[in-house]
Amino acid sequence: MGYVRLRIKELAEARGWTLKDVADRAGVNYNTVRSYVQRGELNTVDLSAVFKIARAFDVTVEDLVEVLEE
Repeated sequence: MGYVRLRIKELAEARGWTLKDVADRAGVNYNTVRSYVQRGELNTVDLSAVFKIARAFDVTVEDLVEVLEE
């Protein structure tokens, strides 16, 4: 199983958004967004949340997800 990192913090900062803004725009629970940012390396994610977050940023999932280890 590999590890990934979601580029939420960088994308939010580039747009001047807070993590709360990301959560609201994506329709994802704030604690989920915050957890993804704080944990850094992730081995499991809620794929539907990842798609919603990518859509909120208007980026592809590939642009949101950084593969750290396969």
